[in-house]
Amino acid sequence: MVFLDKYKSGNHIINRSLLWEYDIDNFDWYNSKTIVVQRVIELGMPEDYYAAFDLYGGIDGFREIIKTIPYLNDIDINFVCIFFNLKREELRCCTKKQLNQKHWNF
Repeated sequence: MVFLDKYKSGNHIINRSLLWEYDIDNFDWYNSKTIVVQRVIELGMPEDYYAAFDLYGGIDGFREIIKTIPYLNDIDINFVCIFFNLKREELRCCTKKQLNQKHWNF
């Protein structure tokens, strides 16, 4: 649990309310990095972003995790594309949406 110790000793701490359904005391921060980054994007405050940057290897590490998130709404997709200099084609959530497009039903 060295990873958990690193999280607790950092200058910034991710708000526990972002992960309300998980037991934070026994939470695996490394294996659950996708859900943590998704929640920070969807609901986080600036302090949560700083904590996630510390936890996952800076902005570059955070950016790589963003690419693996399975779902983001359109507003959050636009935000991460602009703020983290990503293309929609790089995001798993966008390629997944393209595969699941429904046909018109009359």
